Amino acid sequence: MLISRTPFRVSFVGGGTDLKEYYKDEPGAVLCTSIDKYIYLSIHEYFYPNRYLIKYSKTEETGDINLVQHDIIREVFKRYSINNADFNATADIPAGTGMGSSSAFTCGLIKICSKLNGQDLPNHEIAKIACDIEINILKEPIGKQDQYGCCIGGLNYIQFNPNESVNISPVLLNNLDLNILQNNLFLFYTGNTRKASSILSTQKNSTLNNKSTKQTLHKMSQMAGNLFKDLTIGGNVDIIGEYLHEAWCLKKGLVSSITNDEYDNIYNIAISNGAIGGKLLGAGGGGFFLFYAKKENHEKLRLALNLYKELKFKFDNEGSQIIYKNN
Repeated sequence: MLISRTPFRVSFVGGGTDLKEYYKDEPGAVLCTSIDKYIYLSIHEYFYPNRYLIKYSKTEETGDINLVQHDIIREVFKRYSINNADFNATADIPAGTGMGSSSAFTCGLIKICSKLNGQDLPNHEIAKIACDIEINILKEPIGKQDQYGCCIGGLNYIQFNPNESVNISPVLLNNLDLNILQNNLFLFYTGNTRKASSILSTQKNSTLNNKSTKQTLHKMSQMAGNLFKDLTIGGNVDIIGEYLHEAWCLKKGLVSSITNDEYDNIYNIAISNGAIGGKLLGAGGGGFFLFYAKKENHEKLRLALNLYKELKFKFDNEGSQIIYKNN
């Protein structure tokens, strides 16, 4: 048996510039971190030869890989010639909440399947393969942020280049600043999940055909670079709240379905009760809100948003890994 553990990610600024429709002309960039909330995947030999027992939000059993309904599982199993498997997936948080769950799943699955084949692939290679499967083979309307953000691990500035290369630069903070940053970030669950593909499809079309969308994304890419410099050189972690606010104001203008009156109200309540800035994670349209607030406003913010489940978290620095192997 093999078990992989892959973290989810939280994005601060730059989301949308990881779509090829943007970075094909100029580099895109994001600043994001993986967190200590994970998806766990296990695989071992199935009792019945040449068959598959696959358990995720539903259960599948078949002897034909081409009949596997879960697209990612089917394509990864085919890529690594997995022909006899009892597979199970479980996670700390629901899918469709803006933390890159689908790509975390893909990376974790590649991790265990390549290991079964005797390969010890570095995580940047796993992220690259995950991008190929999701974007090129399955034609998902997504970018590259989630694969690299989840698989690599840590707080990183990630640049996406027109030649398809990806540069990863860790954000190096001293322990004091790192603790301040982690402790001042809050996640609140809106209670709604959503499929990001419809929002991202609209954004992709707008990126190709709308000049103002391209200009907004250019600003967001520049903001990611500026935030990286401010954190590593300036040492003022509170500034991330101001970046979050500016980025959210820009993001809302990309696609109308990113937010609605309910989410705008949540945001306004948070800002009125001590948050410096925040955003809906991922493509928007539901999932988790991220907010930044100084210590003196923590309880005030929690009280104001007590109708919404708070998810406490810390940063993850390990990325996708094998946590159990039984020969």
